[in-house]
Amino acid sequence: MMENECPQRIAVYPGSFDPVTLGHLDIIQRASKQFDRLIVAVLNNTSKNPLFSVEERKTLLAQVTRSMPNVEIDSFRDLLVRYMQSRQANVIIRGIRSVSDFEYELQLASTNHQLDSEIETIFMMTNPKFSYLSSSIVKEIARFQGNVHDLVPAEVEAALLDKYRV
Repeated sequence: MMENECPQRIAVYPGSFDPVTLGHLDIIQRASKQFDRLIVAVLNNTSKNPLFSVEERKTLLAQVTRSMPNVEIDSFRDLLVRYMQSRQANVIIRGIRSVSDFEYELQLASTNHQLDSEIETIFMMTNPKFSYLSSSIVKEIARFQGNVHDLVPAEVEAALLDKYRV
C-alpha cells in the first residue's frame, strides 16, 4: 500500500435472502454508499429448507444490484467471522426492523465481537415502509398467488411466480 493510500473500507451484509426483498435492497443501497465495497453474502444455512438455491439467490441479488458497482455478491457456509477475515472485511451490516430484531442481532454482534474483536457490527434501521416485511411473509403471499409486486424487485417477483406456478 502506498503511503497516502487508505485501506479499503469493506463491509459484509450477510443473510439468507430467500428471497431478497425491497427491505433488503434498501439496506444494500444505503450501505453501499457508506463503504468502498459491500459484499452481500448469501448464507448457505443447512438447518433451513430454502425456496431458492444459493446460486439462484446469488443470481437474483446480482440482477437487482447491477447498477451498484461497489456491490459484490458472494456466498459462504462457514462462521461469519472466518468469512470476514478471508475477505479482509471488518464491518458487518445488519438491518433492524423491530426491538425483537435488535435483541437477536445484539446477541449475534456480541458473539462475533467475542470471536474477533476487530470486527464491528453496524445496525441500519429499516425504512419504516418495510418494517413489517420479511422473506417468510413474501413466500407465504406468493405461495397463495398473492400480489408481491410492492414487496420485492420485479426480477424476484418473476422468480417467485415461476416457483409457485400451479
